[in-house]
Amino acid sequence: MKRFAVLAAAGLMLAEPAAMAKEGAAACAVARPTGDLKSHAASFFPEAGSADLDALAVCLGDPDPAVRDDFAFTLWSEGLRGKYLTPAQMRHALNQLTKTVEAPDDAAGFRRPFAMLALSEIARADRVEPFLTEIELHALTETGAAYLRGVRDYRGFVRGEGWRHGVAHDADMMLQLALNPRLPRADADLILGAVAAQAAPDGSHAYVHGEARRLARPILFLAKRADIDDAAWAAWFQTLHPDDAARWKAPYTSEAGLAAVHNSSAFADAVYVAASESQDPQIRRLAPLAAGLLKALP
Repeated sequence: MKRFAVLAAAGLMLAEPAAMAKEGAAACAVARPTGDLKSHAASFFPEAGSADLDALAVCLGDPDPAVRDDFAFTLWSEGLRGKYLTPAQMRHALNQLTKTVEAPDDAAGFRRPFAMLALSEIARADRVEPFLTEIELHALTETGAAYLRGVRDYRGFVRGEGWRHGVAHDADMMLQLALNPRLPRADADLILGAVAAQAAPDGSHAYVHGEARRLARPILFLAKRADIDDAAWAAWFQTLHPDDAARWKAPYTSEAGLAAVHNSSAFADAVYVAASESQDPQIRRLAPLAAGLLKALP
């Protein structure tokens, strides 16, 4: 049964040439198969040890998108969705990926957002077949919420470099957690707070890579919860309305103001359209609140 081999052990040079790697960026040091990744996942993960999982995790920070996204993350996703990993393997990866997310990133900025995207697949695996304890699920939620609140690198797609997309990748984590029926209300509030912090963040960055729609998805699914009532939703949307911050004083005369209007509009639009078209009355109740946010914008 074929397994990945760390280059130091295999003596092979199957990764991209070192000249292509950016200074300070993690480079993948694992041999990549030439065949289909779905079938390869079925053969690799049942035999994978901790060193193999760690080596694959390093590949998530590789500067080459063909390695980072098309290979490392795709293989990880195929393995988890194919249910080829044991709970012990998933816990090991959870611990290692969490350390990556919580540590400073290098200048290239790929490691943390792709570690978070990989964690979102662990959150999905637990949603489909629970294996995390309540404490572990809470810790995963705290990790995701803290990361989303702290994102300051807003690079999405960069030609020749591929995706970073930290906000959207964490929004995928928030979605999987929001869908989890075991998620307690307190953790739902962590998600709500984190999304609110990035729906229209301070600064002059305007989302142009679909971030608003990705941020809207966990909110739409949290609306299905019976323990978040209409008053709570009204109060949450109110936190997104223009306030006394400088950027809202004369928003069309500053980059920060323009970004605030743009990002708030995009988020409200995403929620309004999806909620209006939903057949679920719990989700539909968000539509007038999103419309109210749009009307409140200058």
